[in-house]
Amino acid sequence: MQIHLPDCIHHALPAHTPITVVHRGGHPEQIHCGSVAVTDADGKLLAWAGDTTSPMFTRSALKPFQAMPLIAHHADEYKLSPPEIALLCASHNGDDTQTACVNTLLGRAGASEALLACGSHTPYLFTATQRTPAPGQTFGRLHHNCSGKHAGMLMLAAALGAPLSGYLAPDHPVQQAIRNSVVYFTGIAADQLVVGVDGCSAPNYGVPLPALALAFAKLTRTAPDAIYGHGPARIAAAMSSHPEMVSGEGRNDLILTRAGRGDWVCKVGADGVQAIASRSRGVAVAAKVGDGNLQALMVAVTSVLEQLGWLDDEARQALAPYRPAPMKNAAGLDVGQMLPVIRLLG
Repeated sequence: MQIHLPDCIHHALPAHTPITVVHRGGHPEQIHCGSVAVTDADGKLLAWAGDTTSPMFTRSALKPFQAMPLIAHHADEYKLSPPEIALLCASHNGDDTQTACVNTLLGRAGASEALLACGSHTPYLFTATQRTPAPGQTFGRLHHNCSGKHAGMLMLAAALGAPLSGYLAPDHPVQQAIRNSVVYFTGIAADQLVVGVDGCSAPNYGVPLPALALAFAKLTRTAPDAIYGHGPARIAAAMSSHPEMVSGEGRNDLILTRAGRGDWVCKVGADGVQAIASRSRGVAVAAKVGDGNLQALMVAVTSVLEQLGWLDDEARQALAPYRPAPMKNAAGLDVGQMLPVIRLLG
């Protein structure tokens, strides 16, 4: 049977493989499919599952490389601290510490909240912790999970002497610098990047998972980069040391980074993307769940880390509370559970 895609879809569907299954009575009921790639900093594909060739949008997993031109070339100029660098790469919860930091960064660029082009939403803090906003409580652009990234773009615009307005336009110097960074770290030529618009209105790029894993693996190099100097090492150190700024309470990146105990650089992306680099190994994982299910993503990624030998007893214990418990029906009976079925090749 041939599937005919709508004219607006320009690429074939990814050849994902089953990664998790929810069983009921020992029988598969709900299957989540996805793909994984594991590479080293030289681009060698070490292990994989599913599709390693189809471009997949990176979403917020791209943030370290969107922040790279600023951090590599202007970190000292702006006196950026490690927590601030982490926030520039963040999909944050919108808590008071994070929003205050964004406001401080904007001030250094001579900008204000009004210039942020990301829009606003209820902070992730509430959904991540099952809390409810106070009656009548309102939220602004500082609370958007991408406000740190956008503040960084405004800082880069100011440093380049470019207009602060219109900083999301593809031909703006800020976006040109970011595109160069993405090309450099992923190894994908500019004309081969799949281009779309992210949820925060910034340009976003789709690349095959091995290319995303390569980009993260390059963050683990300790020697200065030929083009981006100490930028990669600064980003890796900041993100692994300050996951509370990268995401926040109840979120994948905080949970995974703490389990890695300073070795892992973790960045989730919307709709089921996760990248993790091991600084000690010089190796990175990039994963995508086809339907964007974050619970399936966490289950599959934990299984991948186990298969790679990255988990010790302390890491397993740290991640155990976030593995799905048996499902219960209204009478309290166990009726099934989500389990990993992903198997790495290579």
